[in-house]
Amino acid sequence: MKKNLFTLSCASSVFLTFINLHAQEKPRNVLFILVDDYGWNDTSIGGSRFYETPNIDRLARQGVMFSQGYSACQVSSPSRASILTGKSPVRHGITDWIGASWGNSWRAGGRHSKLLPPSYSMVMAQKEQTLPETLKKHGYITFIAGKWHLGGIGSMPEDHGFDINKGGYEAGSPAGGYFSPYDNPSLPDGPKGENLSLRLANETAQFIEKQNRNNISQPFFAYLSFYAVHEPIQTTQENWTYFRNKADSLGIASEGFKIDRTLPVRQYQDNPVYAGLIKQMDDAVGVVLDKLEELGLIENTLIILTGDNGGVSSGDCFSTSCLPLRGGKGRQWEGGLRVPFIIMNPNSPLNGTTIDVPVIGMDFYPTILEYAGLPLLPHQHIDGKSLIPLLKGDKLVQRILYWHYPHYGNQGGEPSSIIRDGDWKLIYYYEDERTELYNLRIDQSESEPLNAQYPEKVIKLSQKLKKMLSVSGAKYPVADPLYDPIKEAEYKRRNQSDLLFRLEEERKQQLSPLFFPNKEWWGSNVED
Repeated sequence: MKKNLFTLSCASSVFLTFINLHAQEKPRNVLFILVDDYGWNDTSIGGSRFYETPNIDRLARQGVMFSQGYSACQVSSPSRASILTGKSPVRHGITDWIGASWGNSWRAGGRHSKLLPPSYSMVMAQKEQTLPETLKKHGYITFIAGKWHLGGIGSMPEDHGFDINKGGYEAGSPAGGYFSPYDNPSLPDGPKGENLSLRLANETAQFIEKQNRNNISQPFFAYLSFYAVHEPIQTTQENWTYFRNKADSLGIASEGFKIDRTLPVRQYQDNPVYAGLIKQMDDAVGVVLDKLEELGLIENTLIILTGDNGGVSSGDCFSTSCLPLRGGKGRQWEGGLRVPFIIMNPNSPLNGTTIDVPVIGMDFYPTILEYAGLPLLPHQHIDGKSLIPLLKGDKLVQRILYWHYPHYGNQGGEPSSIIRDGDWKLIYYYEDERTELYNLRIDQSESEPLNAQYPEKVIKLSQKLKKMLSVSGAKYPVADPLYDPIKEAEYKRRNQSDLLFRLEEERKQQLSPLFFPNKEWWGSNVED
């Protein structure tokens, strides 16, 4: 009996301590918005004259924009794992999008490339103490709505710290498209024609409202992970008509694509279907922001919005243009790595400004912990740095950033590793061991390598990159003994002629007043 009384007394003491601590201030909530395949300039405030993103723009004006914000990788799964672990892809082992071929199976794609990509982890390891797991240990309720793409059964969101999962499973794209029925085992279908982005936003808003009503003292971590703006690109006829007319008013160029080494690359932001998809996603962002404001939670909620890789300027649906940055998703240049990067810390004196310091996706983990007043875990988020000092107006010690993508991207990317040290960026290519040296301060478009002018810089950066990869346990591609240069040349020829012609024709059709896609989603009605 005494033991029971003592146990009850201790439990009561812990509970009272928890109550007293949280009675002194409101809970420090976190809303993390992750947009799939979202280009660095796919926002109005980020420079687009074509896309319209009033809600993301509103968030950016209320918070801080990072003009040199990077994803951890040029494709999705590695970046997503890095956000949740605080580790670079080479450390957590997911170095390509989960589902990509590697080794001998790579040949089945018919690309006839020189190298065979190495293996990679197909799930996020259970040994990782993820961000939601850490927050959950400290009393947070954790919620995800949307894309997961970090493994299936045994490696679902619920297996890595999320209490509630609405729509996250192994798939990397919306199987049923952007209008109900969704064909998503983790998300019941809505009314026919319901929009997926708005559904995920409504699920998030309802979670926040319920939490505020039933347990206002408990902090929440809401992870709104849109499937948008990943392919398939779909919108309503109303949205297409609006943006098709807008493209016409801005002036439609006679040609829309140019070859950049491996694939055609879109040169203009003028795809009206993609613009409509962005609008649907931005409307959904507005739903959640409005709910936070309605409930008076803006003042105690850290809000983050970012992308998992650059915009799709080549490959997939060739949807957008990242210019003046070179390349896009899957590629080794800035267009593939730089993403929208917005943090609204209600306590930051710098809200409403832009910070030019290079930052990266691994930084979110320690940033959120410090905002929440929790101890940092440097052994876990080993590759990330808290950005709270920057948001307070302090300086961040300059550091080296690096990327390792020993795979071929579906979007034309080449197996390579990258190091950025200050303004200098070096790309090392595994096919022929060449390098490209750029100074991003004077040439953000990476138009002219400076190897000949700065040979010593090439040597020093190459040495640093090699050392980093060795310490991190990097895997490398190997030469394909069945490589046939004649077949590879034919494959490239098709990409640089037949594909280019098809893309130009598709662009003309999408911009034609007579465009009719003959798809079921064309007649879908977006519900409020």
